[in-house]
Amino acid sequence: MCRILEISRSGYYKYRDKDFSKKKDVHTDLVVKVFHESHQIYGARKIKKACEDQDVILSRRRIGRIMAEEGLVSRYTVAQFKPRRQKVNRDDVKNIIDQDFEGRSKNEVIVSDLTYVRVGNRWNYICVLVDLFNREIVGYSVGPRKTSQLVKEAFATVKGSLSNIQYFYSDRGMEFKSSLIEDLINTFDISRSLSEAGVPYDNAVAEATFKTIKTEFVYPNKFKILQQLRQELAVYVW
Repeated sequence: MCRILEISRSGYYKYRDKDFSKKKDVHTDLVVKVFHESHQIYGARKIKKACEDQDVILSRRRIGRIMAEEGLVSRYTVAQFKPRRQKVNRDDVKNIIDQDFEGRSKNEVIVSDLTYVRVGNRWNYICVLVDLFNREIVGYSVGPRKTSQLVKEAFATVKGSLSNIQYFYSDRGMEFKSSLIEDLINTFDISRSLSEAGVPYDNAVAEATFKTIKTEFVYPNKFKILQQLRQELAVYVW
């Protein structure tokens, strides 16, 4: 039911268990009025000043609590992704591709990377597989965690036999280093190539692909649930 109505399960339980006997703050209406009169621009600091101009003294904490209760978010409040430090894959795998992205045949080199997308109030991830032959997205997946399972799910969407792929190329992220990935590439006899650590240009094709995806697909849309992102990404890739 939550999925069909496009609301989170946690939000449903929070609403169900909410104590509605709690009285609304006497200055809620004023804070809401000032916020909307600013065209949803003002944050707690400017709302505090606007209230003082009307001889109403409120703390920023109190205003922030009212804004949270009423679901008021300033246009300047943009969710920022905070990457976590991860170990680097130090495997002795050569960079066979070495930024030579042009003139490749079909399925000769498949490059991959992951990026983050805001879904509701949480970060989720997209993984893509790109064929250097024509820059086509040949595989993709979405999920709540940045893991090797997400990479494997992207391979599961590739049409045709994976044994046609000659090289799998990626950066040295730990999501590309696991028994899942090793078993997959060994099963289909796929050779491996890893970019050099700390050289973003080595995976420039994947980075450029994500720039296009974010410009054309991610930024213009708002995704409430993971299933919505999964379905709309499938349409976009097609």
